[in-house]
Amino acid sequence: MSLTRNEVVVICGASAGIGRATAVAFARRGAKVALLARGTVGLAAAQAEVEAAGGQAWVQALDVADAEQVEAAAARIEAELGEIDVWVNNAMLTVLSPVAQMTADEYRRVTEVTYLGMVHGTCAALRYMRARNRGTIVQVGSALAYRAIPLQSAYCAAKFACRGFTDSLRVELMHEKSRVHLTTVHLSAFNTPQFEWARTRMPRQPQPVPPIFQPEVAARGIVWAAYHRRRELCVGFPAVKAIYGNKLVPAFADWVLSRQGYDSQQSNQPLPANRPDNLFHAVERDMGSHGRFDQQARDSSLQLWCTMHRGALLGLLAAIVLLIVIGLAA
Repeated sequence: MSLTRNEVVVICGASAGIGRATAVAFARRGAKVALLARGTVGLAAAQAEVEAAGGQAWVQALDVADAEQVEAAAARIEAELGEIDVWVNNAMLTVLSPVAQMTADEYRRVTEVTYLGMVHGTCAALRYMRARNRGTIVQVGSALAYRAIPLQSAYCAAKFACRGFTDSLRVELMHEKSRVHLTTVHLSAFNTPQFEWARTRMPRQPQPVPPIFQPEVAARGIVWAAYHRRRELCVGFPAVKAIYGNKLVPAFADWVLSRQGYDSQQSNQPLPANRPDNLFHAVERDMGSHGRFDQQARDSSLQLWCTMHRGALLGLLAAIVLLIVIGLAA
């Protein structure tokens, strides 16, 4: 399946980070991109970046935790941009804190945005896609949807819930023989502004667990997944290692994380005074797609390239095996 120009793509959580990089990636292919997020400053900058990349941008400031706002945006997009072809659920929040120090409001807020926001976006998209019997919904997942880590219990639990909801819905669509495609892209660690504005109770600045990838790598995987019938797609070998390692040796993963899970999520720099967080209110500044880890982040993933070309690779492997068999038989 290939992207045609002027397709309508909706991205939740589009003002910064991976959502913004994904919006630009779709724009470069000629799409009309609807940008949904809370922060108006970031949305305005994302709109300019999408238009500079050759796409048509449509902007709506909203909170995905509010189902009525998401439904209203979907209706406006259909009326003003056209029929929705792709819906990307990328909005998320996290809190870095031990469970003992978390509050009920913090758990509720992370769940409302990261899990229920994905549910609201999915249901809004399905309202139109089901009737037309076409379209794609991309859930931006995480290795942490399979392997939880310390200090991010709220986020990990929400991502586990996203996976359960998606698996249930996928089977329902199969039962209906629907042609609507539902896929999840599970990510490794990425260099995004998340680590500049996520709420934290740790003494040092948060960081993604190395190795770190640039957000454009995730965007590449998300765009590819939108047009290929893959159930799930991992981006970055660390996601593959975490998911399958946890299936094989979960107790060993527990042991490793109990010793490395705290320090690996913090840099050596102390937490700045008056640092903003975006848990309950948007941080009204343009944070861009990248965080502060450009010098450490990788701009490609061999694992992603291999999974995107696995058909050709398997064909090559089969040809090599066949040649070996013929050679041995000669």
